[in-house]
Amino acid sequence: MTTTKLIALKTLTATAVLCALTSTTYAANLADTDISYGGYVKLDMMWSDYSSGVPDGNSVGRDFYVPGTTPVGPDIDNDAVFDMHARQSRFKFATATKLDNGQSINTHIEIDFLASAPGGNERVTNSYAPRIRQAFVSYDGWLLGQAWSNFQNVGALPETLDFIGPAEGTVFVRQAQARYSTGNWSFSIENPESTITTQGGARVVTDDASMPDFTARYAHKANWGEFVVTGLARQLTYKKNGLDADETSFGISASGSVKLGENNLKFMLTQGKGLGRYVGVNAANGAVLNDNELDAIDSTSGFIAYQQHWNNQWRSTFLYSFFLADNNENLFTVSGDPTKTSQSYSANLLYSPVKKLTFGVEFKHAEREVESGSDGDMQRLQFSAKYAF
Repeated sequence: MTTTKLIALKTLTATAVLCALTSTTYAANLADTDISYGGYVKLDMMWSDYSSGVPDGNSVGRDFYVPGTTPVGPDIDNDAVFDMHARQSRFKFATATKLDNGQSINTHIEIDFLASAPGGNERVTNSYAPRIRQAFVSYDGWLLGQAWSNFQNVGALPETLDFIGPAEGTVFVRQAQARYSTGNWSFSIENPESTITTQGGARVVTDDASMPDFTARYAHKANWGEFVVTGLARQLTYKKNGLDADETSFGISASGSVKLGENNLKFMLTQGKGLGRYVGVNAANGAVLNDNELDAIDSTSGFIAYQQHWNNQWRSTFLYSFFLADNNENLFTVSGDPTKTSQSYSANLLYSPVKKLTFGVEFKHAEREVESGSDGDMQRLQFSAKYAF
């Protein structure tokens, strides 16, 4: 989605500018470095109608669809709410340096303004702090820094106006990691974190693991598209209030894309024990604390999306996404009333009068049910304008 503009810093003019800003030695070293930048500016306007009450104006679910924020309960005769922001706008800066051994060392830094603390308010300034999305260096098969989890397949995400799209059905995590790739395979160790349900359904985020999260990935690319299988193994921990509990978590995900002429079909199916924060934007926690032990929560999630290109300027994406948690009914009094299922349907119409400029409208219907049987839904009509550079 990001358009990159390359700048070759090998001309006399560019070198002269760099020398004026820095030392001559530094500018000379950049002669073997390509600098690239890119990103987009995006305006989102959303009209949202909830069946069981409206989330607070500071809820992240008001900026983009987050399944766990959909209210559940009796139907309430609410008026729809209208939100408008440019927080998804994004900027990326990267370098590629040729080394004496013929290889290249690359860096990548990317920021946006979603899910970050405001520096102002919507009354006057609408200021938001930039947040780091990715920051890594790559060399000789290694990637070191913060990037998309190796357990995720970003290439399977469909084109939607909503920030994520199939929010409950996709693996979606960015975090610090050390990854090695060779051929079709890649392996990583990644930052561990656990979300645990304690007495009464409270969510506790712990950072007590003694081991990193481990992932493995196999990707097969062909003329017809791509098929990716990923695996995850990690340690869930709770070391608070004198307790020392842990449990093993594991999962597998299969995803890909199929080319259908100018159109495409994208999909993902993920199943595991204690996946927690890795799927559904943490729609369910990793485990429930039962006395002195952790009971991992099983889950299944997935999505399927079809994109139709009507002509070279108009296109649409039709999407279905779901999440299902297999909560232990014997722990109902401990775990409160956790999410049991979530699903959503969406369709959009996108128009690009020129290649880098897109206007669009998207309709999304989302439903959420908790273990007690209470449910709620949301209907959202979203309009967006986006220019990539």
